[in-house]
Amino acid sequence: MDSINANQPEHNHEDLTAQDAIKKIRDLVDSTPECFFCTSDVGGGPGDARPMHAMQVDEQGNLWFFSASDSLKNKELAADPSATLYFQGASHEFLHLEGVATVLRDPVKQKELWNFTLKTWFTEGEDDPRITLIKFAPTYGYYWDTKHGRAVAGVKMLVGAVIGKTLDDSIEGRLDL
Repeated sequence: MDSINANQPEHNHEDLTAQDAIKKIRDLVDSTPECFFCTSDVGGGPGDARPMHAMQVDEQGNLWFFSASDSLKNKELAADPSATLYFQGASHEFLHLEGVATVLRDPVKQKELWNFTLKTWFTEGEDDPRITLIKFAPTYGYYWDTKHGRAVAGVKMLVGAVIGKTLDDSIEGRLDL
């Protein structure tokens, strides 16, 4: 373990699997659904990162997004379905997910996830023919979080600075799905 974590008097690493990993993903996405959705370039080079809004984390841990059928993102995913998501929550929460993204049409799921603000992009409403869904199935992730929230983390950092001891309230670990 690195020197900063070695100086930590508290447990600060916990890998999560299966339902615990899905719960961690759901908790963060429910509080902060915006992320950077990164794809690979059609030519095999580095792709694009664009802000996206995750509409749902389902029971299997899949994340669902709306996307226009003619978007560059959909073209990139057709050439290479691997994708990476980066989330940053309001209280020192961070989440990195790697996985496989599938572009699909599912009228039932579309109706379930639809909300009125999506009409900004899909001007014909919930039946706009350009609507596709992206189902992102995470295969690996890593999270960083606080154990007791932002206020406690701040106090611990200040006390640690005063006494010259690492008192970091963070917790981090792998997410294996």
